[in-house]
Amino acid sequence: MIPDAIDLIISGLIQENYLNETRFSQAFARGKFRTKKWGKNRIVRELKMRNISAYNIKLALKEISDEEYLTTFHDLAEKRLKQLISEKNIQKKRKKLADYLLYRGWESHLVWEVVSNHFR
Repeated sequence: MIPDAIDLIISGLIQENYLNETRFSQAFARGKFRTKKWGKNRIVRELKMRNISAYNIKLALKEISDEEYLTTFHDLAEKRLKQLISEKNIQKKRKKLADYLLYRGWESHLVWEVVSNHFR
């Protein structure tokens, strides 16, 4: 397409609220948290990769309630522990659990708290 047509189409989409960074970031955060069980660190990292502003990232994270966040985190940790039942070496089990949760973007203080509580 010619550049003038592209500009016209994009400005029309913005005016009609089809292209909206705030709406995208909020939907992205809700969706990745609820479907993929990503933590806030991973969501922030992915939004930054998409050049979303810090203001919109902050708004997006407000879409996730603290209660739902912690419940999801503990459910995910329990599910992963059940998958690791065959691992006999406790150090390996701890590392696998921590690596899994950190990769998904959960905060390190939450991860180490759950790892230390389950392996006393």
